[in-house]
Amino acid sequence: MLKVLKVVLKIVLVPVVAVLAVWCGLALWYQFPGSEILRNILIAGIALTGLATMVALFTAKAKRFLTLFAVAFAAVALWWNTIEAPSEGNWAPDVSRQVTGEFDGDLVTLTNVREFGWRTKEDFDAHWTTRTFDLSKLETLDVFMSYWSNQYIAHILVSFGFSDGEHVVWSVEVRRRTDSGYSPVADFFKEHTLVTVASVEQDIAGLRTNIREEDVQLYRTNIPPSAARGLFEQYVSYSNELAEEAKWYNSIFTNCTTVIYFLLESAGIHNAFDWRILVNGYLPEYFYDRGIVQTGLPIDELRELGRIAPKAKEIGLTPAYYDAVRVGVPTP
Repeated sequence: MLKVLKVVLKIVLVPVVAVLAVWCGLALWYQFPGSEILRNILIAGIALTGLATMVALFTAKAKRFLTLFAVAFAAVALWWNTIEAPSEGNWAPDVSRQVTGEFDGDLVTLTNVREFGWRTKEDFDAHWTTRTFDLSKLETLDVFMSYWSNQYIAHILVSFGFSDGEHVVWSVEVRRRTDSGYSPVADFFKEHTLVTVASVEQDIAGLRTNIREEDVQLYRTNIPPSAARGLFEQYVSYSNELAEEAKWYNSIFTNCTTVIYFLLESAGIHNAFDWRILVNGYLPEYFYDRGIVQTGLPIDELRELGRIAPKAKEIGLTPAYYDAVRVGVPTP
């Protein structure tokens, strides 16, 4: 029986060693600061060590090679943990500033609210403002889901509406550099930092509907003002933290959805963790199952009614965008 257990353990260790070796190789590929030759030598070394360890697991040299691989992995992991997120960089214009906020009772003043005027992806007027919102007048919380590639992954925008006609949208984004693009694999390996953006809808949602021509869907929610306020306050607090200390973006663990989930938890709005939080293109179904959105019609119909691009293109990127895109979108 003991021999069988040892064999099973060795079989289990094979994929574990393989995964750890691949992780080490990719970490070195994306972040090693030395020469390309030295980087490639280190990657080859960890790959050969991993391969030799997997083979040696079924020989008398198993312990020796496991120890060697463990030392190599520990060295890479220790180096990895020394890589700090930069607070300064040659950021892309639309994420060049980190929003911050200051509370004064019910009032919150946001600095660096983005109000860009977009004509094309490259042609725009950059405009940053300071805005004050009265949280006692907060009424609605709506969610934009922006699909740019497939149905599995989307970018999430959270829009807050106030009884005095004010509104602001929050977005957790990759802080791209001017010389880099978005790569889900690279962003698993400390390629970019996080930035939170507060903006108006005709900018941050309009960029996606009218300029990038993404499939943007709007969902009205029944989240009560008290809970919406808690989330808004957490956005502000989190933004202030990012302004003090930069954090890494991570394609799986720290992205536009997982950050919102943890902000909701911090605000006392508890939701059971669900696989759709990671495969966030299916968040509308998650909202539907939890009764957060209109459930009086099928989810496919709700999705279709929530598609706002045609209305957005008709109205243009003007202040009328906010009301125009909500026409015909079901309210719970």
